[in-house]
Amino acid sequence: MTLPIKCLTQPLMDAIAEQARTSPRHRKNYNFHEHSDIVQRFLNVLQPETYVRPHRHVRPEGKSGFEFFLVLQGAIGILILDGSGEVIHTEKISATGTTRGVELGEGMFHTLIALEPDTVMFELKEGPYMPIEDKDFLQTFPLENTAEAQQWIQTWMQHFQ
Repeated sequence: MTLPIKCLTQPLMDAIAEQARTSPRHRKNYNFHEHSDIVQRFLNVLQPETYVRPHRHVRPEGKSGFEFFLVLQGAIGILILDGSGEVIHTEKISATGTTRGVELGEGMFHTLIALEPDTVMFELKEGPYMPIEDKDFLQTFPLENTAEAQQWIQTWMQHFQ
């Protein structure tokens, strides 16, 4: 008999980190959920070279656009932006620091940067996952895999030095 148990182990995190290192996006998700589940639960492994285009989550009435980040390994910087793209708040979240996790409320524009290689986060948010509706991007920021995107990583990194 197979029990409905999924374990989060160091070998799993190491394997996903290896995939993130070789990914063109320099990050990799590992889902514990199915896309149709009402709760999304996943690992997000980021490398310092990854660019997360600033975005927010807005859900239909009766749903919540919150997002919860818990750092299990490494450290990330979260930048909260206003509607014009200006940084209005930053948080450093670290597996060994005083702040280990953060919940962002619905509608908050944000981006993430990995402050250490092989940073592993556990993310939790309401589902189901709808790729077209999941993110509302700040249009003033570049798409992934562009030289301009890499410049933004360097700019944002300065907030955490």
